[in-house]
Amino acid sequence: MDAGSALLLALALMLVLEGLLPFLAPKLWRETFARLVSLPDHQLRFFGLTSMLAGVVLLYCVH
Repeated sequence: MDAGSALLLALALMLVLEGLLPFLAPKLWRETFARLVSLPDHQLRFFGLTSMLAGVVLLYCVH
């Protein structure tokens, strides 16, 4: 598998996973999203950093 195919596969998997909650529990998704929007910038940045680091660690463990 070349790098382009792997990137498209990762993007497709991300879209499937991100679509699960709105599809299965739209009310919960809406409430969660409303709470996220009300967070201050520094908390959103910390959440984003934590997510990225978890992704890097997972990629390292899998690869």
